[in-house]
Amino acid sequence: MIQLKTIDHIVLRVTDIERAIAFWRDVLGCPLERELTDMGLYQMRAGDCLVDLVPVTSKLGQMGGAAPVAQGHNMDHVCLRVENWDETAITAHLKSHGIDVPDSGRRYGADGFGPSIYIQDPDGNTVELKGPPEL
Repeated sequence: MIQLKTIDHIVLRVTDIERAIAFWRDVLGCPLERELTDMGLYQMRAGDCLVDLVPVTSKLGQMGGAAPVAQGHNMDHVCLRVENWDETAITAHLKSHGIDVPDSGRRYGADGFGPSIYIQDPDGNTVELKGPPEL
């Protein structure tokens, strides 16, 4: 039913945004593509994908709770690109498996704006299913 194509983006909560940008840009060669400083979102281009950096002290970062530590989670969510996007059919499929679908909408990803659905895995990890970009 759901045909995954690739990871669209990952979101990492970071304690030092300048250090994180420098690592992803200078060490791994990912240019800074987009900054939404009012929200606290810095998007680094990683080939066909994005690595989103979110300072833990920013508006977005505070939604994840305390800063990551050895016993705490650092990843906000993983986004999976879905082939043959049919939101109605995907939602029905998820619900048939007892998955709550509380949030869908238009969001920015590696290929630009497009539809997406947020769900939770059994351990409470957030998974975003992402449709094709708008033309």
